[in-house]
Amino acid sequence: MPCECKETGRLMHLILCLAHPRSLKMVRAKRWIMKKQFHGFPKNSDFELKTVDLPPLKNGEVLLEALFLSVDPYMRFSSNKLKDGDIMMGEQVARVVESKNPTFPVGTVVLVHAGWTTHSISDGQDLEKVLAEWPDSLPLSLALGTVGMPGITAYFGLFDICDLKGGETVLVSAAAGAVGIIVGQIAKLKGCRVVGSAGSDEKVEYLKKIGYDFAFNYKTVKSLEETLKKAAPDGYEIYFDNVGGEFKNTAIKQLKKFGRVAMCGAISVYNLTGQLPPGPSPEHVIYGEIRMEGFTFKRWQGEVKQKALKELLKWVLEGKIQYREYVIEGFDNMPAAFMGMLKGDNVGKAIVKM
Repeated sequence: MPCECKETGRLMHLILCLAHPRSLKMVRAKRWIMKKQFHGFPKNSDFELKTVDLPPLKNGEVLLEALFLSVDPYMRFSSNKLKDGDIMMGEQVARVVESKNPTFPVGTVVLVHAGWTTHSISDGQDLEKVLAEWPDSLPLSLALGTVGMPGITAYFGLFDICDLKGGETVLVSAAAGAVGIIVGQIAKLKGCRVVGSAGSDEKVEYLKKIGYDFAFNYKTVKSLEETLKKAAPDGYEIYFDNVGGEFKNTAIKQLKKFGRVAMCGAISVYNLTGQLPPGPSPEHVIYGEIRMEGFTFKRWQGEVKQKALKELLKWVLEGKIQYREYVIEGFDNMPAAFMGMLKGDNVGKAIVKM
């Protein structure tokens, strides 16, 4: 005859398990780590897929499940801050699937810099809710693109860094990338003439479709200098730099007096292993009174950021800004998506969908 105390113990254990389902099944997270520092262009062997068990939640914590993950050029530039074995950095749109934090109940959709992982635990301090006004008609992945970090970068790069004014001529490099596409459309919205460069004929055609006044394939033109002069014989007031390198050096020479440069990225030199290209001549910068400023989107936070996101969302809903995404399916394809983005496979924002 079974012992009554043992049966009571089993019953209590079952009740506890039903109350806390994670005690029945541990949540396992898949993570991509940087196995070794990149040397030149990243390789498949630089990455490793790991699986880890996540601990039970503490009070104030939430369990997140990734929905969309971002791959961006800055990850290559900032990877030197990582140590071998660290999880790859990056932002994601995630959903709260378990919560011990009343501010973020189950089902809440958030933005989090959790890196390349399928699941993560947060105390809520690093979470940002997707805009309350977000309509069902728009994909949530846009919170990583047009109505997210790239949109914010374009918005404040033009308005705060470059002091954009109507009637000016704006040059944008990597104009078919996640940031460049938005830069050009905002500048057109504000009455500017916009010139953009891209790395394929397909991208050039898309730039023309969304309103660029002049677009060209920098890989096929005989002379970058002559092409820039042809596009804007009187020169440019603003250069929005996403590539750096020789392109930047040539573009700066085409700026008018008091020209402004927003230095957003330098993807052309991220994978170089040798000496960087020489910079523009001091005489041109000094006597042209050129203003050059590097920046990242992190400078703008709080209410000013929320106001910009709402304006970007409004422009998208009104059809004044067209969005384009390059979506790769499957978490296992994170390295391939990242390397493809660095090669320029994407038109618009590169996203990995879970």
